[in-house]
Amino acid sequence: MLAIKSILMMIIGFVILIKGAGFFVDGASGIAERFHIPQIVIGLTIVAFGTSAPEAAISISAAFAGTTGIAIGNILGSNLLNILIILGISACIVPLHIGKSSIRFDIPFNLVITLALVLFGVVCGGLNVFSGILFWMLMIVFLVHLFREAKRGNEQENTAKQPGKQRNMALLILYIAGGIAAIIFGSDLAVDNATVIAADILHIDDRLIGLTIIALGTSLPELMTSVTAARKGNADIAVGNILGSNIFNILFVLGTVSLIAPVTFSLSFVIDGVIGIAAVVLLYVLSKDDDTLSRRDGAIFLVCYAAYFVYLLAANLTVL
Repeated sequence: MLAIKSILMMIIGFVILIKGAGFFVDGASGIAERFHIPQIVIGLTIVAFGTSAPEAAISISAAFAGTTGIAIGNILGSNLLNILIILGISACIVPLHIGKSSIRFDIPFNLVITLALVLFGVVCGGLNVFSGILFWMLMIVFLVHLFREAKRGNEQENTAKQPGKQRNMALLILYIAGGIAAIIFGSDLAVDNATVIAADILHIDDRLIGLTIIALGTSLPELMTSVTAARKGNADIAVGNILGSNIFNILFVLGTVSLIAPVTFSLSFVIDGVIGIAAVVLLYVLSKDDDTLSRRDGAIFLVCYAAYFVYLLAANLTVL
């Protein structure tokens, strides 16, 4: 009875969380359009950060609850899912064009911050206040770069701006406020019941539950956004959403978590981080030659994640 109740409550938490993220993105995008904020900025900031709101809520709630293993597992697992599963599925649907700016800056920047995360785990044994401050500073650097790129792109276009969509401002604000409330409530519900399932029912550590169940649940907004964008031929949105979300996950989410409480890295987390580095390198290698992720590349991503998932299960069975 406890197992069924916890599973149902966790699912309800994820549903509330994902719906809340959807309302948040709709409200924030609507306000951005009213004030003529460029679409590239909307896609790589509001949409990417909005779809990462579940990861942020889950990880920060876990940090306050003292279960930092779920926090770091959620982020590492989500970032791997974003690249290997979401880009993999999207590329299998339609080949994805990778913009020059993504190859020159966004993907290498993902690699640098993932490497920094692993180095903190190896050298310092985890994340601390210093890493939190550093990640926040890098987040500001990324945002400054992004807005400069957007401004340069608008100047080159030299086209007249169209009037913004006149959506009801009060409704947009309500979407944002309601979305945030739903994200917070849903994340608390999901974290509490996932912890019960992991520790009391399945008897597995919070690392595995964070890397799999919670990572998959919190990555659903990115999955829905990127797959929909790919089907509509908007590859830039699909790829930008994933790259922006991964950057946000490490710099903002883990930066904030490490300011709340120290995050201890076990050897297993270091291994997960190294696999994360390998995934970013694979993305760079496959997209560099022809600026495209083909269906074959998408299949390679999916096979790589299947191998990683088998490793996780085997490692957990060994521990048991």
